[in-house]
Amino acid sequence: MLTAADPVTWQPQRIAIAGVTGSGKSTLAKRISSRLDLTYVEIDGLYHGPNWEPRRDFVRDVEAVISGDSWVVEWQYTAVRAKILERADTLIWLDLPTPLTLYQLTRRTVRRRLRKIELWNGNYEGPLLGFLTDPDHIVRWGIRTRNKLRDRVPALTELHPSLRVVRLASRADIELWVSRLSTNSTW
Repeated sequence: MLTAADPVTWQPQRIAIAGVTGSGKSTLAKRISSRLDLTYVEIDGLYHGPNWEPRRDFVRDVEAVISGDSWVVEWQYTAVRAKILERADTLIWLDLPTPLTLYQLTRRTVRRRLRKIELWNGNYEGPLLGFLTDPDHIVRWGIRTRNKLRDRVPALTELHPSLRVVRLASRADIELWVSRLSTNSTW
């Protein structure tokens, strides 16, 4: 497993970003997409239909995205995780401290709710009081699943030996790794 301190000696073309809810997967995916001129499609936007119902075409739509030669996507949703890894050359694991991810998740949720920001397909964050009553409220989900990748991601290096797994454990790690990405397309 690689870290931010390791040099980026390859040109990532098909990147999956893993991390718990609130770790910054989508934000990092957008940054990398822009820096390396890779296709980016937000997986949540493909998954959630109106009224938060899963879209029937979700798997097909993800397959269409990852069939391309270059892309960056979030590594989430059981139905497509294996398919994404089959095509990825790089997996970035945002293994940030739990207090930081919960802070980021809470701040994001409150901001989206108060500003009435539409998320995907006409969906909005639920009421903030839902934290007290809804066991699947996004912040409660973040608390419940905060350690779900700690065992899963390291095991991927054995299952997919050609996959480069990069563990980023802080915001400083993220900044260092992104700064090392070459925009040189002649690799």
